[in-house]
Amino acid sequence: MNSEEMQKLGKDSMDMALTSFGAVAKNAQAIAVEVVDYSKKSFEDSAAAWEKLMGAKTLEKAMEVQSAYLKSSYEDFVAEATKLGELYVDLAKEAYKPFEGALANKEKQTAYAHARAREG
Repeated sequence: MNSEEMQKLGKDSMDMALTSFGAVAKNAQAIAVEVVDYSKKSFEDSAAAWEKLMGAKTLEKAMEVQSAYLKSSYEDFVAEATKLGELYVDLAKEAYKPFEGALANKEKQTAYAHARAREG
């Protein structure tokens, strides 16, 4: 490998790394925004449930408020966990994309070299 090829390889590697880093940063920001939004909503829902609970006149009403809050909290958590899982999958896909083409080219080069070695 001559110096020109080494420079091209270095430049291509740096370009792929920077593209991947940009994708990770963008997706990490989306995840952070989602977590902040969920935390805010969770806090607001908790405060509203606490107010309802404090206003309950009977034990039955208090149990009803608590049960409704627990059910909605669980459903919200499951929905948020699903959404975050999808965001993390997107992050991995986007971070891998820049390397996808390089790996495919390397596989082709390796297969070609093996085929030539068998012929010669």
